[in-house]
Amino acid sequence: MARILITEDEESLRSFVARALRMDGHETVEAGDGAEGLEALAASRFDLLLSDIRMPVMDGIELTHKAAAAHPGLRILLMTGYAEQRERADDLSSKIVDVVSKPFTLPDIRTAVARALAA
Repeated sequence: MARILITEDEESLRSFVARALRMDGHETVEAGDGAEGLEALAASRFDLLLSDIRMPVMDGIELTHKAAAAHPGLRILLMTGYAEQRERADDLSSKIVDVVSKPFTLPDIRTAVARALAA
């Protein structure tokens, strides 16, 4: 299965998503903000970056730009609970697979990840 980096500042949501994806057989690595996510990307190879957009230190938009530049071909799936953040991601269409709206259900995120990995 895939190796997935989950970058989300809300620990309970990050853990929930990680557990769900491990149930599907994926290996997950967790980061609490974009800067930690960028460090993890530099240290190891991933098949998918699953990142919140709104985070402290470095948001998901900046992380997406840096990750896409440093790792061409990396699949990127963003998450957000804010409509204005979703609009900010519109100009990233060439770098991301999709944006998942929060709140989401377990089946929603599992399906979105499966689609992103198949893209």
